[in-house]
Amino acid sequence: MNTFWLKIAALAVVVVGLIIVVNKFTGSKSEPKPESKTFRDVVEEDKQRFLTEPQAAKEQVREQKRPTNKRTSAKPVQPPEKPTTLYFRPLSEIDKIEAERLLNVAVPGRSIGRLPMTGFNLMVESCRQIISKWPDSWYAYRAKQMLADMPTRFRPRYKITEQELDVSEFTKPRPGTKPFTIKDSR
Repeated sequence: MNTFWLKIAALAVVVVGLIIVVNKFTGSKSEPKPESKTFRDVVEEDKQRFLTEPQAAKEQVREQKRPTNKRTSAKPVQPPEKPTTLYFRPLSEIDKIEAERLLNVAVPGRSIGRLPMTGFNLMVESCRQIISKWPDSWYAYRAKQMLADMPTRFRPRYKITEQELDVSEFTKPRPGTKPFTIKDSR
């Protein structure tokens, strides 16, 4: 009686082995899948996008006037980034440190919020603090960008208003603001 069950188990192993071998040799060759972004890649992309500070408009002009030697350049030609002039109120050193601290909390909060079963609560709270304390600053501009980039399905959950998403005020000069140039490659 024990040999009967051994024979059935051996037959099942042989059938599974045959299926694997047949699929290995007759399976269609699939095209390589494009490499998906890992969480680490997303975090680095967020840091690069939201934590780079703008240049003053005068510094940008000096950089553009530098002569370039086209003969020694072996790099492939990339499309030029579109510089945009925006107007921000400069912050005091203490305010700048506090705003940077809050922005450095919001950016990882944005990355973490994109994971399944988590939320954007950390990012939204930090962004709202930045917008309320320094509404005309570069940090408020970045905070509004992060709120605007949040998936639309989450906006009602966190009660995001249109005023919190509006960055058009930064395109016009206002009293106390200075022009800055932002390179936007999108």
